[in-house]
Amino acid sequence: MINKSIHIERIFLNKKLERNLKEYPFTIPVVRNFKEIKFRKPVTFIIGENGTGKSTLLEAFAVGYGFNPEGGTKNFNFKTMSSHSELYNFLKITKTVNYAKDGYFLRAESYYNVATEIEKIDEECKAMPGRPIIDSYGGKSLHEQSHGESFFALLMHRLRGNGMYMFDEPEAALSPSRLLSLLVRMDDLVKQNSQFIIATHSPILMAYPNAEIFEIQDGKLKKTIYEETEHYKLTKYFMNCPQKMLQNLGIETKN
Repeated sequence: MINKSIHIERIFLNKKLERNLKEYPFTIPVVRNFKEIKFRKPVTFIIGENGTGKSTLLEAFAVGYGFNPEGGTKNFNFKTMSSHSELYNFLKITKTVNYAKDGYFLRAESYYNVATEIEKIDEECKAMPGRPIIDSYGGKSLHEQSHGESFFALLMHRLRGNGMYMFDEPEAALSPSRLLSLLVRMDDLVKQNSQFIIATHSPILMAYPNAEIFEIQDGKLKKTIYEETEHYKLTKYFMNCPQKMLQNLGIETKN
């Protein structure tokens, strides 16, 4: 029996398409080595060091699913700058019978552009019947809030459940306490038959129970467990021995 929260069960490379391994994004090892990823749990994390390709993969997944490359829902079609790769053209997505009634692609680095597009559309349509788009984000301009507050407005107001949600480094603007609140919100949405695919560096987010974690190691996606991730081990060591870690880094700790 398929979990009702799972809307995408598999993303794989279409081997019938030709690839030039000397061109971006196939110069990135994890992209060059990518074959498929299967989703068995409502929450999946893709983690790895900076530059290993996790955001490139997630972007391709999102665009292949139908989201705007800069973020937002499938209804957003604006383009500030065309910087996304063509990887999505080489992928196939297998969906389950569970139709997602909602969906959102959150990119920390381009959320400002989404907020600007919302204001633009609402201004152009203010004489037309219907509610402004910003009402579904809590009613307050996202530009009149801090980065973290505008993120949280999206999480608390715009996401409706029974959805397919892809987040690229959502921790970028959130405090530790807000990250804990995000975990609670994610759990609420999972219980409303939602699926998450998240690229992150946050060991707080990765602690979500029963999530699957894929870590980019040696240019490949490898399934791992929370306590074995480099993020968890390094953070735990630092929190337990901050002075020793600082000394190992050559930072003077004496007053």
